Amino acid sequence: MCRSIKTLRPPAIPEEATEDDIRAAALQYVRKVSGFRAPAAHNREVFDQAVEAVAAATAELLAGLEVRGAAARRAG
Repeated sequence: MCRSIKTLRPPAIPEEATEDDIRAAALQYVRKVSGFRAPAAHNREVFDQAVEAVAAATAELLAGLEVRGAAARRAG
C-alpha cells in the first residue's frame, strides 16, 4: 500500500525507531489513505489528529513487539 513507509523494527533498522521516524510513517499513511498530500484548512485539524493517532498506535505496536533473536544480535 504505502511503499515509501519503511519497516521500523529491528532487524530492518539496527536502532530503535525515533519519534520522528514514527511520525513520518504516520504522516505517509494518513496522506495515502486521505488522498491529500496537504489538507485544506478546513480539514487540517482532523488530518493532524489522524497523524497523531496513527503515530501513537505505531509507537504502542513497536513497544509491544517481541522480535525473536534481537537480544542475541545486540549482544553479539
